[in-house]
Amino acid sequence: MSLLLLARHGNTFGPGDPVVWVGAKEDLPLVRSGEAQAAAFGEALREQSVAPARLVSGPLKRTRRAAEIVKAITMSDADIEIDVRLTEIDYGRWGGKTDGEISAAFGPDAIPDWRERHKRPENAGWSPDDQTLKANALGVLGGMTSGGFPALVLTSNGILRYFHAAIGFKGDAKVKTGHVCAARLSERGWIPLFWNQPPETLPELS
Repeated sequence: MSLLLLARHGNTFGPGDPVVWVGAKEDLPLVRSGEAQAAAFGEALREQSVAPARLVSGPLKRTRRAAEIVKAITMSDADIEIDVRLTEIDYGRWGGKTDGEISAAFGPDAIPDWRERHKRPENAGWSPDDQTLKANALGVLGGMTSGGFPALVLTSNGILRYFHAAIGFKGDAKVKTGHVCAARLSERGWIPLFWNQPPETLPELS
């Protein structure tokens, strides 16, 4: 089964915590609700008897912990591979700041430009550059073609946007915390299946 699952880690903010931009330098752990989101994903896979034969995670705490939870619940035999290409974007001067703080400093269009039009801000110190992020997504996907399916990639929203483009999905590239995407590998390349689905409504994966 040449199924590739891509998932975003769960919540890193608890009730009452200020919601800020969390990038490569903000290495926050999952909070209780974030661990519950990872568990819900694992349970949804187990209900369909899907255990990842390959499990690849970014190196940050939030993605590694999500991978550990899914591995345990699905009883996957796969070792968790840590791939630095799945590290979230370093949001530079946006990192650790709220939407309001960013809008005040960079203008009201800065955040919609990124979220809705995939336009990176100027002079904000983001890294790596766009070409590197595109190459990283293509490189990870290329490494998947050698087999080990079903495969699971656990990373962050900023990085998943580049997989959205690389696989050929259309529409909104955002992935909510704890949500899941999927594609299938064919002789002609990757076939998009679904994007940004909550675990409780996952379609049939077999």
